[in-house]
Amino acid sequence: MTMDFSTIFRQKRDAIIERWIESVFDAQQIDATNQLTFEAVRNSLPKVLDSLAVMLAGDRTDKFKAVDEASIEHGIIRADQGFEPAEIAREYRLLRTVIFSALEEDLVQSSPRDLLWAIRLIDTVVDEAIAQCFDSYTQSRIEELEQLQTQLQLTNQELTRLIRASQENMSKLTHELKTPLTSIIGYADFFIRQQQKPDTKDTELQLESIKRVLRNGRFLLRLINDTAQLQQGDGHIKLNMELIDPKVLVRSVREIVEPLARTKGLDLRVDCDRAPQQVQTDALRLQQILTNLLSNAIRYTEKGFVELAVETHQDHRWSLVISDSGIGIDQSAQDRIFEPYFQVCRSSTSDAEQGTGLGLAVVAQLVELMQGKILVTSKLDHGSTFTVTFPIEPTISNA
Repeated sequence: MTMDFSTIFRQKRDAIIERWIESVFDAQQIDATNQLTFEAVRNSLPKVLDSLAVMLAGDRTDKFKAVDEASIEHGIIRADQGFEPAEIAREYRLLRTVIFSALEEDLVQSSPRDLLWAIRLIDTVVDEAIAQCFDSYTQSRIEELEQLQTQLQLTNQELTRLIRASQENMSKLTHELKTPLTSIIGYADFFIRQQQKPDTKDTELQLESIKRVLRNGRFLLRLINDTAQLQQGDGHIKLNMELIDPKVLVRSVREIVEPLARTKGLDLRVDCDRAPQQVQTDALRLQQILTNLLSNAIRYTEKGFVELAVETHQDHRWSLVISDSGIGIDQSAQDRIFEPYFQVCRSSTSDAEQGTGLGLAVVAQLVELMQGKILVTSKLDHGSTFTVTFPIEPTISNA
């Protein structure tokens, strides 16, 4: 008479599960169970055992389908729980041992044929369960690694963007500070030389030099504070629009760049006869634009003049025209001079004089922000002319 292993197995199923879980928790080689509950370890094992019971009854029409499904689920769960492959192999070895130990008394009472059949079937089912479990476990880990790789790539891209943004902000700040710093140094040096003269009596001239140093120092402080606010906020420049007299602002900028022109022996010309009485603008940003353009013109002019003309137009617009007798810009480079870090190759100027390639990029960004337009005309060895045109009353929202 053939022994009914299926019925015996079903009767001992719960005991097998309990003994297996105890063995898994007691196994020192399975550290992943340290943070798991009874149910977490148990998970899909009952499904594996139920499918084994069905096959012990002689019903193999599903061709291990139930075993495969349960084992695949088991592998996915173990991957989520952080099991190592060796720990999974260990728990299946324990399962095989517990099953044979529970059925030992019944197996020895069966016929040799039934005994051999049952042992082979149990081994086959457990081996299939191990194979399917490892397959789903490996696939889950691969997917996890791919997700981590994607996340790392996104994180790396964001870090790279932040680093570049920080470097660009620092480069822009450095460029913006160079001209007023040079002006401060020039006026301070002039003041010291005046003080060293034994017959110095021109107190008014001394006071004016001190005032200019203070004005440029305050301008530097505003630039630093503004840049700090930019980096703390959303990265967008907010304009502070107000009515100003452009002639007053031009005089202020002239004081900043005058020491640069005087050092090179250049004729600095300013014409405000056709300037509008008032314009709506951001005074600080306009000062940055004009300071950059004038200092740039002085940097690349070895002799002759640098000229600024302020003009009013009939279409409710006004313009700043900066001309020089400098070395000029090649036609092929004129389309790129407003790109960040782009520098025109000029063999006649030193690296220090050539700057960072940010000045005109800063100007272009600010001009666009203030609803203006900037144009350049230039010819090699015949100077350059930059024309910046703004609406007299722009409609700019900071929302």
